[in-house]
Parts: sequence; C-alpha cells; structure tokens
Amino acid sequence: MLKPMTDVQLSLPQYPEGWDQIVPELAGYPNTYTLTKHQWGAFFGTDLDLQLRRRGIRTIVLCGISTSIGVDTTAREAYQLGYDQVFVEDAMGASSREKHEFVCKTIFPRIGQIRTSGAVVAALK
Repeated sequence: MLKPMTDVQLSLPQYPEGWDQIVPELAGYPNTYTLTKHQWGAFFGTDLDLQLRRRGIRTIVLCGISTSIGVDTTAREAYQLGYDQVFVEDAMGASSREKHEFVCKTIFPRIGQIRTSGAVVAALK
C-alpha cells in the first residue's frame, strides 16, 4: 500500500479571500449540482457520473486551479467515461506556465476542444 510522503514539505500558495466561493454570476444559476472533490479527479469517489447521466448531460466544460493535476485528472476520467469536453484554457492555471502549456498542447487536444472563456460565455448565451 502506498503511503503519502511525509518527509516532504509542500509550499502551498496563498489564495486571495473568497477564492473557493462560487462567483455571483453562477451562484443563483438554476438546476445546479455542487460537488466536493476528495481526490485529484472529480469523478473518482463521487457520484458526478451518475448525476450527469441522470440529467442527460454529455458535454462538460472544464476549468480549475491546477491544469496539470485536478483538471487533467478529471479530463482523463471524463474521457474514459465517454464525455465530450470543452477546456477553458484561460480559466485554469498551474504551478508553472510550462506545466499548463504542456497539458493544453499535448493532452487536451486529444480528448476535447480548447476554448477561451469569452468563447464559452458567448456560446452559452
């Protein structure tokens, strides 16, 4: 059994106040489902797949704090489950520009479409 490394000190970034809150524009959006992730990917250990399928949702839009960890893991899980995916490249980040660009240029184009936040917002109107 693998155990977490305990001898390594991780330097956690300082996030601004309210970084983990749903933005007001989405807070009152009807028919939403809020999910708490417990692992890197949003599907593992949650009922996300069940909730999406119950609602007939086949396309998901992904963004997030860590392009190369949480977003990438969730994207790979979604791909294996057969979801169509849109990646909002300017609404995600990584610990380095190189990590962000690597995933956006080598992984995401194989499993979905990459768009800007402006393009996604325009498409949703």
